[in-house]
Amino acid sequence: MAIINFGSINIDHVYQVDHFVQPGETIASTHYNQLLGGKGANQSIALAQAGADVRHVGSIHENDATFKQALIKKGVDCRGVHCSETPSGHAIIQVTPSGENAIVLFGGANQTITPKTVAKALDDASSSDWVLTQNETSSIDEVLRQAKEKQLKVAFNPAPMSDSVHRLPLDCIDLLIVNETEAAALTKKDTLDEIVAEFKQHWSNCEVIITLGKAGVMMLKGEECIEVSAFSVDAVDTTAAGDTFIGYFLSAYSSHTDAKRALTRGCAASAIAVTREGAAQSIPSQKEVDRFLAKNSK
Repeated sequence: MAIINFGSINIDHVYQVDHFVQPGETIASTHYNQLLGGKGANQSIALAQAGADVRHVGSIHENDATFKQALIKKGVDCRGVHCSETPSGHAIIQVTPSGENAIVLFGGANQTITPKTVAKALDDASSSDWVLTQNETSSIDEVLRQAKEKQLKVAFNPAPMSDSVHRLPLDCIDLLIVNETEAAALTKKDTLDEIVAEFKQHWSNCEVIITLGKAGVMMLKGEECIEVSAFSVDAVDTTAAGDTFIGYFLSAYSSHTDAKRALTRGCAASAIAVTREGAAQSIPSQKEVDRFLAKNSK
């Protein structure tokens, strides 16, 4: 069983700042780093670190092949990653002392995925495979549609959220993963209770996970609502927290792990990630997550 991830590969330019820059303001960064990132790459690495067979489908500039090699070294199958003449996607990331981040994103080569790319990547998919995608690449509609036509399980993380998400074939989704902001934008509701009610009424075709930051996570499975609280840690950088959760949760859940256990494992991995700087390099190994859970059992 494989998880085929149609996802972004970005070069992250990370700036440590005292506070987020305001309109008209120029501030000095206390530290700078250039790192592998992108929600797609982060989620693929988290899946691989969690033990999943993950196949990444994406694109990067031919001069940035070292970032593709970094994915391979983490255990990601990159036969579906193509080198392009289009500049690589990249992100400008501000990180404050409290670990909060603000991000400016450039799509670049991530926007060169075509319907043919999707068809080729799914050509040898088996019925037990999952497809995962986010909202940082082109042809997302084709990913959802073609995966469902092949009767594959489809997980969708509509991040970053935009109006284009509403125009996608959302009935093709089996598992929706959103944070509170994305959930509010998708349902057009303000409070968590209203959001949950909306999902239960109009999204009964799929399971829904809502990540709640320091409050933990909830999963809606039909009429059932499963809640798991977050682990208490001292956050340094929250950049890849959601991606780490998704990778670890989906690796466990797709292997038929009980939903609550899979959610708890995702929360544990995410808790470790936020205690470290950066995106991809903050994602823990299976052994680290096992040790953390042994010390912090719920």
